[in-house]
Parts: sequence; C-alpha cells; structure tokens
Amino acid sequence: MERLNTKLYLQNCYIMKENERLRKAALLLNQENQALLSELKHRLAKSAAAGNNNNNAAAAAAANRASPKPSMDAAAPAQAGGKGKPAPKPK
Repeated sequence: MERLNTKLYLQNCYIMKENERLRKAALLLNQENQALLSELKHRLAKSAAAGNNNNNAAAAAAANRASPKPSMDAAAPAQAGGKGKPAPKPK
C-alpha cells in the first residue's frame, strides 16, 4: 500500500510539473498571439487609411472631371424650380 501511494504521489507531482510547463507555454503563446493581432490591426488600419486617401483623391478627381463647378450666377437650388416653393427640408 505504501509503495502504491508513493507511486501515485510521484505521478501526481509529474502531472503538476507538466501542467505548470504547459501553462507557461500557453501564456507565452497568448502573449505572442496578442502582439501579432495588434500588429495586424495596426497594419490593416494603416492600409485602410492609405486606401481611403487614394480612393478619396481618385473620387475627387473623377468628380471634378465629370461635373464642373457651378458658376457664381447660377440659380440657387431653392429657386431652380421656378414655382416659388421652398426647398424641401433635409432629413
């Protein structure tokens, strides 16, 4: 009986030691994962900002080519209808 208890005790010690080793490894992996996720989010945000800047510049250039700016003597939008009705309120 004494020998069985000693054997079980040693197995238990080995299991606890292995659990501690695995816990430390999991902690390190989690820290590395968090760092990589943070870097990925930073790169995506940077890429999205650069993409938005390029898209905004391209859209502005296309809008400038497609529709020229109205001249100073153009009718105001409320008067464009010619019926004297006020312009609809924006929602």
